[in-house]
Amino acid sequence: MRFPTPLLPARLIRRYKRFLADVVPETGPDAGQQVVAHCPNPGAMLGLATPGTRIWLERNEDPKKKLRYGWRLVDHCDGHFTGIDTALPNRMLRAALEARAIPALAAYGTVLPEQAYGTSSRVDFLLREPGLPDAYVEVKSVTLSRQEGLAEFPDSVTARGAKHLGELADMARQGHRAVLFYLVQRSDCTRFDLARDINPAYAAAASAAHAAGVEVVCQACRLDPDGIGLSHPLTPALGLTGNFG
Repeated sequence: MRFPTPLLPARLIRRYKRFLADVVPETGPDAGQQVVAHCPNPGAMLGLATPGTRIWLERNEDPKKKLRYGWRLVDHCDGHFTGIDTALPNRMLRAALEARAIPALAAYGTVLPEQAYGTSSRVDFLLREPGLPDAYVEVKSVTLSRQEGLAEFPDSVTARGAKHLGELADMARQGHRAVLFYLVQRSDCTRFDLARDINPAYAAAASAAHAAGVEVVCQACRLDPDGIGLSHPLTPALGLTGNFG
């Protein structure tokens, strides 16, 4: 997926109220001026929101939007990037599923986004194909890395995430396929694990879900200021159970 408009480099001043950031674009019509950008990530963003960090912004000309800029990437200044937009993984994965580009799920021809299931919940994708069990796919955006080469999830306590694991487990018990898809929006990671110290309850729920038959897929992304796309499967760190591919 290419970004709709060319991204502009900027410096982060501060992130606040979760969805706002003061930034200074380096190029473009507001170069050198402090402006407010939308931060499309409600998570803790550990290690990604340090003042002075080089970031990349998308400028929009939509008069209906209150903010002219959206924060898209963190630039690690070593050739690697992290994507912070939590909405991008679902859009990118939908295109990949419809193109049957995910080997573990390529047998399914019907892709239905945002389908009701569980208890007042919606699964990210429901996949259907005659002769096959329905596949319920929940997508998680991964941006945390505290050790070189290791991506982790979650970056904060997430009761909602644990609830989704329980609902996927219920689908698996009913004879459906249930898939937890971790999409790592970092280009600098080769392994994946759960951040058990940050959220022990989520790690326990993940273990229980796996025991109930929930499948796990973990995929890396390729990222740069031109766009974002699926890359290679990530290797689970020692101690993480699951079917990766």
